[in-house]
Amino acid sequence: MPYNFDLLINRFNTDSLKWDVRPDELPMWVADMDFQTAPEIIDTLEKRLSHGVFGYNIVPKEWYRSICFWWETQHRFSMDENWLLFCTGVVPAISSIVRKMTTVGENVLIQTPVYNIFFNSIVNNGRHVLESPLRYDGQNYHIDFDDLETKLADPQTTLMILCNPHNPIGKIWDKETLQKIGHLCAKHHVLVLSDEIHCDLTDPDKTYVPFASVSEECRQNSITCIAPTKAFNLAGLQTAAIVVPNPILKEKVNRGINTDEVAEPNSFAVSATIAAFTKGALWLAELKKYLAENKKIVSEYLKRNLPELHLVPSEATYLLWIDCSALTDNALELTEWIRKTTGLYLSDGGQYGQSGKTFIRMNIACPKKRLEDGLNRLRKGVKEWSQK
Repeated sequence: MPYNFDLLINRFNTDSLKWDVRPDELPMWVADMDFQTAPEIIDTLEKRLSHGVFGYNIVPKEWYRSICFWWETQHRFSMDENWLLFCTGVVPAISSIVRKMTTVGENVLIQTPVYNIFFNSIVNNGRHVLESPLRYDGQNYHIDFDDLETKLADPQTTLMILCNPHNPIGKIWDKETLQKIGHLCAKHHVLVLSDEIHCDLTDPDKTYVPFASVSEECRQNSITCIAPTKAFNLAGLQTAAIVVPNPILKEKVNRGINTDEVAEPNSFAVSATIAAFTKGALWLAELKKYLAENKKIVSEYLKRNLPELHLVPSEATYLLWIDCSALTDNALELTEWIRKTTGLYLSDGGQYGQSGKTFIRMNIACPKKRLEDGLNRLRKGVKEWSQK
């Protein structure tokens, strides 16, 4: 392996959100990797830093070209540069789009359990969260299309936020499923906002399908948010792109992000993006192999040591969704207990929707030695929970 993902990096005292914990604690919660980003990106940033002048920045042609190049070569989807808008992040983009494309009091549909910040982007802007819960059969998740159509048909539902691939369950939606979602949304005049930030973190033998690639119907009735930040661990650089093939929708989105002042890049955002999408393919391929190995380690460990926990099969992301219903009906209490007794900091599933209250989310994007530490802490915490 040309890259060392086993390197243990001390992230304490670096103003890290994830690592703002006690010295004896191990954070495996927020979606932030413990790996250094690709050396090719670091080299690019060091050159930018050495220039020493950090004034106002533009978005150059190379930024647009790098994104089109990446989606063409990595995902077999031909984008037009004219579809792209720069934004400081996927979450700022989602919040801005909710404000611009919907009206106060309208419904924004989400498929729960889902990324918890979706709730914030809806509620904080005076819109109503409308949940269409995914069906869980005890092993995997599926879409309840009857429920989905009923809620899309509500005249007050004007926007659906799609998570593709889905966080936290790690599911990749196939073309047929996306086409069906797209058709129902178009039929009921509901705009689709597709969050595809995790699209580059599929398992090595899996590929994701961009929502806008499925059909002309999907393309013209959608807005897609993408970024290099999850795949290359660049969240702190505040860089993302919004893909809007429909020129009328694009103009509205553009006005929204400029009104909200989230359309201007900092001095490192553009350079990092270009480096990631033009030079980062090999590093990402090796990262995906490493993450797949970590998933296998967790799966085998749970089967061997914690059979009362069920690991929901994952095809994408480095976030594992673990069913704890055999132990508790309140994952918040369980995660608080585990943190208090072992120092392991996990996410409780209830924050991703009511249907997630018996699950925990575990971030495994870390060196294997750290992962093993986390698993041993998990085992200790669960065993003591069961005995209390």
